[in-house]
Amino acid sequence: MAYVDGFVLPVPKKNIDAYKRMARKAGKIWMEYGALDFKECVGDDLNIKGMLSFTKGIKVKPGETVMFSWITYKSRAHRDKVNAKVMADPRLGKMPSSMPFDPKRMMYGGFKTLVDLGK
Repeated sequence: MAYVDGFVLPVPKKNIDAYKRMARKAGKIWMEYGALDFKECVGDDLNIKGMLSFTKGIKVKPGETVMFSWITYKSRAHRDKVNAKVMADPRLGKMPSSMPFDPKRMMYGGFKTLVDLGK
C-alpha cells in the first residue's frame, strides 16, 4: 500500500498566492523524482461544530488560514529515495528565502496507508 507524507500548516491569507507559487514549483520537483501524487489544499470549511477544528488544533492567528497537504509514494523506502533526490536538487535552494509561512508551526508526519478505496 502507498505511503503518505502529510502536512498541516497555518498560512497568512495575504501569502496564499506566494505559497501557491512555491508549492507548485516544489510539487513539480517531487513529481519529477517519482512522487505519485502531490496535493496542496487551502482551508474552506474549518469550524465544524462538535469537532476539534484545524484552526484550533494548529492555533491559527487572526488573518491566517490552514493548508492541508500530502504527497503520496509507493512505500516508505520509495519516499526516502524521492526525498533524498528532492533535497539534493539545486532548484529547491532557489525557493524564496522568506517563506510565506512559519515552518516552525507546520505539522508533518509520514503515514502508512491503512485503507485505500481509491482507483
